[in-house]
Amino acid sequence: MTDIELKTLKDNLWHAADVLRAGAHLAANKYGQPILGLIFLRYADILYKQHKDEIEAEYNKSKGTRAEKSIKEISIKHCGFYLPPEAYYTEINAAPDDANKATLVKEAMEAIEKENEKMDGVLPKEVFAQLVPEEEPELLSNIMRIFMDIPENISVDLFGEIYEFFLGEFALQEGKDGGTFYTPATVVRYMVEVLQPQNGEKKILDPACGSGGMFVQAARFMHNHNKEANEVMKFRCYGVEKEPDTVKLAKMNLLLNNVRGEITEANSFYSDPYNAVGQFDYVMANPPFNVDEVVYDKVKDEPRFNIYGVPKNKSKTAKKGSDKKETVPNANYLWINYFASSLNENGKAALVMANSASDAGGSELEIRQKMIEEGIISQMVTLPSNMFSSVTLPATLWFFDKKKTTSDKKDKILFIDARSIFTQVDRAHRKFSEEQIKNLGIISRLYEGDTQAFQNLLAEYKAAKDDAPETAEDKETKTKSYYQTQIDWLNERFPDGTYTDVIGLCKAASIEGEDGIKDQDYSLNAGRYVGVVIEDDGMTEQEFKEKILGLNTELTTLSKEASNLEKQIADNLKELFG
Repeated sequence: MTDIELKTLKDNLWHAADVLRAGAHLAANKYGQPILGLIFLRYADILYKQHKDEIEAEYNKSKGTRAEKSIKEISIKHCGFYLPPEAYYTEINAAPDDANKATLVKEAMEAIEKENEKMDGVLPKEVFAQLVPEEEPELLSNIMRIFMDIPENISVDLFGEIYEFFLGEFALQEGKDGGTFYTPATVVRYMVEVLQPQNGEKKILDPACGSGGMFVQAARFMHNHNKEANEVMKFRCYGVEKEPDTVKLAKMNLLLNNVRGEITEANSFYSDPYNAVGQFDYVMANPPFNVDEVVYDKVKDEPRFNIYGVPKNKSKTAKKGSDKKETVPNANYLWINYFASSLNENGKAALVMANSASDAGGSELEIRQKMIEEGIISQMVTLPSNMFSSVTLPATLWFFDKKKTTSDKKDKILFIDARSIFTQVDRAHRKFSEEQIKNLGIISRLYEGDTQAFQNLLAEYKAAKDDAPETAEDKETKTKSYYQTQIDWLNERFPDGTYTDVIGLCKAASIEGEDGIKDQDYSLNAGRYVGVVIEDDGMTEQEFKEKILGLNTELTTLSKEASNLEKQIADNLKELFG
């Protein structure tokens, strides 16, 4: 399936949400539950049937022997779960278009949960009765037929992409509330591109995991970079999420993408289900920003929060004699502490954080100074604005590397200002294109001394350019000039194929020295270091003066015209109303 075909399929499937909105008796923020549940049911049906022949062949071969296994055992071995016959999507779809369809869907999901312990309590079972309203009992059938358009031979990876697409669309629909469960996929892919997670007996933590997108993107990166395409994904993910409905979304997401791991329902401020300190190879997260109601006494003695110091107000927020307990100023630096303390001796982390945390003062400055001087912070990246459905201002990506604390780069941090690098989705939202992710990611590779990665990326663009058309009517098709633009972008900034500071883009700043991090009061704001590009307009000093004087004359004329119009309007109103 080509990218354009997949996009068309996604757009057509999204039509199911429109059908649902038109007729279902559901609140606006509840459309996602039945749609994502049906996607899962269709996924289970397709994947199980893709393995059904080999499952039945193995069952028949072992039947009657000492090594006989049940059809359920063999199914779990081949596709990770057992699908009972009453849960076949195609059979439910073929049933009459009446209110009983909702009962069939509910029973199918109950049967899947009964036969598969890891799915217990995950699937939305009760909502489908609201999809067969008395005035339109065939509504659920109409929606199910739309998902029959998903081809039987689709790959697991593409099915995962469809699920992620729907998560993203629902997040956009719900605006700020949607941002609590979904981090835009292109932001996560960039985080993964920098982190470069490796497959193996690795453990990944996300203590604010939402719908599990960090885990899915990490798994896809590992799969795409394996030397053997069929190598088993050995890593295991560990997620914490406090919203029960979001926990279900995450568990379905992991199942659809064949990612091993656990999602625990808990509040990460007050619960540490995985005994995180020093345990993880990777930590990835987009935690809620600026939470200000975390009780200080409950976190002050927690090792995961106080290795670098617990953020504290200058004076206690609780008044004497009051029942209100003292709280931390905000929880940003609790999260930052948590991620850093969870890493093992070779661990790396990537996290999204509010811009304000980059140069916060008081106790937060003291924490930040300790981390900088220890050398654990490897990179800081300022993102463009409007990349998130929940935050319009730019956020910042923090990257940690535990091995850096003993390397020759201990006293340096790479700063990247990516605020001007984005692709406009619509008036209110932006994303990174695939090439923008690669171009930003290659800065990190060059900084680490991987010049071959730079040459490989240039070669990739040149090969794509050779295969691309000169022009294209379809805006999704990339042309020769598009790829030449990517080649030029790289060569103009890194002409020698090695890392160099680029004004307005990137700077490897030292702690000491003039304009160093210490001189900047330990700020981690990339804008303070990378500088601003001053465009050469090609004008002489005299031409510049003439242009400014001309603009001033034009402004004076416009001001007079505005004054005349204002007087004319006032006269007209006076004439009309006296």
